[in-house]
Parts: sequence; C-alpha cells; structure tokens
Amino acid sequence: MKTILTIIYLVCLNFFAQETPRTYVAQKTAEEISINGKADEESWKNAPWTADFIDIQGEKTPKYRTHVKMLWDDEYFYMYAKLEEPHIWATLKQRDTVIFYNNDFEVFIDPDGDSQRYMEFEINALNTVWDLMLIEAYREGGNAIDIWNIDGVKSAVNLEGTLNDSGDIDKYWEVEIAMPWSVLTEASKSGEIPVNDFWRVNFSRVNWDHQLTEGRYSRRKDEDGNFLPEYNWVWSPQGVIDMHEPEHWGYVYFSDKMPSEDFSFSIPKDEHIRWKMYELYRAQKRYYEKHQKWATSIEKIENKPILILGQPISPKMEIHSAGYNIVVESPFTGLKYLIKQNGEFLQLSD
Repeated sequence: MKTILTIIYLVCLNFFAQETPRTYVAQKTAEEISINGKADEESWKNAPWTADFIDIQGEKTPKYRTHVKMLWDDEYFYMYAKLEEPHIWATLKQRDTVIFYNNDFEVFIDPDGDSQRYMEFEINALNTVWDLMLIEAYREGGNAIDIWNIDGVKSAVNLEGTLNDSGDIDKYWEVEIAMPWSVLTEASKSGEIPVNDFWRVNFSRVNWDHQLTEGRYSRRKDEDGNFLPEYNWVWSPQGVIDMHEPEHWGYVYFSDKMPSEDFSFSIPKDEHIRWKMYELYRAQKRYYEKHQKWATSIEKIENKPILILGQPISPKMEIHSAGYNIVVESPFTGLKYLIKQNGEFLQLSD
C-alpha cells in the first residue's frame, strides 16, 4: 500500500508497543472452488469470518463493514472479502497501475515473517489488479518489483449494486481470489506450503471520500484542489498509518484438519520475542535519527528490565561496520534470534 513514487517513511519513529495481532485458522478444502466472486460453495459457507476490519491505527470503527474468509488446498490459497459500500465506483482498467487511487481491497503476505521478500496484491471493483514484490520494506528504502506477477492468480468481483452509477445506492462488492502456492512459496525460505504452520498475512481496504462531476465519481478534493486523505481499514491493526511494517500483520494458520474437528491456534510464545525485537529495532532507528549514530548497548534505547510473558530476556547489541545486530535467546525454547539494522529477522539455532 501507499504510493511507490511518493512514500516517505516518516512513521518509523513511532512509539507504540506491539498490539497482539489477529489470528485466523484457514481450513483445507477438498471441494473445487470456482472463482466467480460469490463464494457459493459449501466450503465457503462453513468457513468462519475474520473479525471485522478496524482503522489501521486501531480503535476507530470504519464507516463501512469489511470482513474476510480464507481456505486452501494443494494448489491455491483462497481469499474471499465482502466490502459494504453504498457507492461502488472504479476507473482504473490497466493491470499494475496504482490501484489504490480507486477504492480497493489489498492483500499482504510475508511467508517467513522476516519483513523481507513479501508480496502485495491490490484489486478494485473492475477486477483490475496490481501485484508486486518487495525485497526490503519501504522503511529501509526497498523498491517494489512492479513487473513481478503472481502468475496464475485468479480473481473475480461480484457487485450487489451498479458500478459507477451515482443514481442509486449500492449494498456491497465481493472479491474472490485464488493465489497459486507455486508462486507464493517463491518468497518462503522453505519453499513449501505451510501445512499446519502459519504465515504472516494482512488485508487492507482503501476508501476515499468521493465527489461527482456530471454524475461521474472521483476522489474528493479540498478547496485548494488537493485530494482529501484516504481511509485505511485493515484486518489486523498496524498502530501506525503504514501497511509496510509486516511485524504487525496477522497470523494465518493453515490447518489440514476437517472443520468438524476441534482445533484452535495460539500464537507461539517466541513470537512475543519477535515483536519486542522489532520494538528495539524501531527504538534504535529513533536513536540514530537523534544522534546520527547507533546505540552501542540495549540500555541506551531501553533502560529497564525486559520481560516477555513474565520471563526476563537479555538482548545483546552487536555493532559492526555495516550497522548492528540485536541477538536474543528465548527463555521458552532456547532458540536464538537476530534482527539486523535493515529489519531482517533470523532464527540462528534450531
């Protein structure tokens, strides 16, 4: 999300603590899914909805309801979204244009949860898509690979209303998407479908106040001719107006159990360590912004004991010629984790 041409990472200096991301268990389906925008198969009917979308910073309830369902099989990761909207409009028809200049629905996927090599997919009510890959997040100067495509992706849009007709009031639009694992796993270190495992995923909806010119919809402008800011509504809140902080995205667990089987997913304890390490990473960025050099110890960016789920951890700062590493050993599993100055998160031990 947010423009490839103009985004400037001003919000990396945020001071909020990590909220617990939302979770979802995606069930495996044996049923053939027809991508028609209607999600009318039994598998979809039995799949639970996500929590309703919330404002990207949290707390605020969006003007219109949005929620999502997910399924998977051996070929595809399926997503279905329902977006309430009294004014369904779209103008962009060329693939890989900046789709969020229209009202849109967006998908973000980071298989390894390391804020590297993650994917973004945007779609409008005309079923025009924009798909791209980021090797590094925008906050580290990463550039989107705009020519990268999710080859074989299938998508469809269904309208409960009329497109670009300002003479009536619409109800909602629906989006159904099938993304092939053969492409999605390109961004995963293991290269495997995450059976009984999780990926980091988030969904976003960009919505604009509109104006009518001779009955045609467009983004509303202020009296100076500037576009009014968009609304950003998401599944798992970011706490900041930026989708490109993957550490805040939700957890989607891909279960191979039948829907009738009793199963729930809990975020592993070590993920809480990951969140804290990203807080330290952001604190180190703040320190550098102020002092034009890296803090040489954890105490310079966090001067109190650090507890994770009641257990103490002792992060170590390692300064080197290219920047720094922060290293932590988990009190829960004994595994060691490292985060680099570019935000890349690594597991050092098995």
